[in-house]
Amino acid sequence: MAKIGYVYILTNKNRTVLYTGVTSNLIQRLMQHVYESKGFVKRYSVHYLVYFESIHGMMNAIRREKEIKGWTRAKKETLIVENNPEWRFLNEEVLGEDL
Repeated sequence: MAKIGYVYILTNKNRTVLYTGVTSNLIQRLMQHVYESKGFVKRYSVHYLVYFESIHGMMNAIRREKEIKGWTRAKKETLIVENNPEWRFLNEEVLGEDL
């Protein structure tokens, strides 16, 4: 049975930086980004979930992540706005807690 994968986009508080990632466990991965961040995520304080989608099969999710990573910022913003017009931070919705 294929695992569900999640492709997600995080941003910083001012919504000026976008980070695209993939995981098989969205809750665990988001908690890692928020509480155990390193590298890019820590440097730019990219802790706020603004977009995610579930995809059947991790290989499909990885392909989708690579596709989105290849997009321009404008195209990523369009994807976010189509699903989250106010760019709400979705952390509370996913984790059950606000930052």
